[in-house]
Amino acid sequence: MLQNISRPHRPQQFVQWATRFHQHECTLVNNIQQPSCNITVLTRMAEVPGLRKPLASHTAHADSLPHLAGAYPEFMPLPPRDSELIQIMDTELARTTHISGSWLACRPGCTQCCHGAFAINALDAARLSSGMESLRQSNPTLAARIEARAQSWLAEHSPNFPGNLATGTLGKSESEQEAFEDFANDAPCPALDPATGLCDVYEYRPMTCRVFGPPVRVEPEDPTNTALACCELCFIGASEETIAACELHPPHAFESEILTELDSNIETVVAFALIAPR
Repeated sequence: MLQNISRPHRPQQFVQWATRFHQHECTLVNNIQQPSCNITVLTRMAEVPGLRKPLASHTAHADSLPHLAGAYPEFMPLPPRDSELIQIMDTELARTTHISGSWLACRPGCTQCCHGAFAINALDAARLSSGMESLRQSNPTLAARIEARAQSWLAEHSPNFPGNLATGTLGKSESEQEAFEDFANDAPCPALDPATGLCDVYEYRPMTCRVFGPPVRVEPEDPTNTALACCELCFIGASEETIAACELHPPHAFESEILTELDSNIETVVAFALIAPR
């Protein structure tokens, strides 16, 4: 089975999406009901009846949120082995991209997956912060623009942030997890340059961004579960055999190993990591 999605979430989060969609009697393929088809195409979550309710709009001036600048005291330094993780991941992505060919719609300027908040772990946050520190040295003008967008993003969306604003960490309670499903769903990522449609921290992007697009396992820790998920813009019209042949195999075990060394199970969002303390 294939689930096509439009927002980046970690593979383990696909399980929650699949569970909800299995409650529907028909699959949704380009908004056409096809009960006999075993390929599930997920449109943007906000468009699926009963799954998402829009939050009230809130705005706040950045000056009213002075605690956001220099927040995130639980932040960890970037582990040296992260560079090895990224090399493995990028090599695997290059392999899958080559095999996928034109089935993979990902191109510079395609920004659909760059909209909507998603959780990043401590390693992702450390990588982003380290990248921002490098940019402050090599290209301070660019770094300032990115940080300004992050501050603006937080000023707009922090009233609904389901976690600790003083640290930037997402909450772990069931109610906070549910609230996050409705949090900043359509907001562009602050790392996205609105003029070019390119990611200004592409080299340092989270693992979720690196795996989004090609087919990945919905539940990678369960070898008996062969369900795949990919971006709804990719593999349109491809057979299940073709899709399965193009499966991306992220180095989840290695990432988990490094996270264990970090000894941190916090999660945050990209904006907080971009303004992490120097």
